[in-house]
Amino acid sequence: MTLKPLADRVVIKRLEAEETTKGGIILTAAAKEKPDLSVVVAVGPGGLVDGKEVTMILKPGDKVITSKYMGTEVKIDGEQLTIVKQSDVVAIVED
Repeated sequence: MTLKPLADRVVIKRLEAEETTKGGIILTAAAKEKPDLSVVVAVGPGGLVDGKEVTMILKPGDKVITSKYMGTEVKIDGEQLTIVKQSDVVAIVED
């Protein structure tokens, strides 16, 4: 099954939280924070949203930082994905 987001929506997949700290300490599941870093899986076409023209600047494969508590979480083919508005993305991470 494939998700095709509408309007200014973006489908993202959260990247896994780090298993160890930079100092080498192994973290338990309870100590891991929900990651803010995600990868874009699919992007809607943009267009007219609430009377305003929205141009999509994100593309599949972009690494992005999002707000912690946003979007709609869905599970497709055993994979946890989140659907957000492009405006919920606060930054693009460039390597």
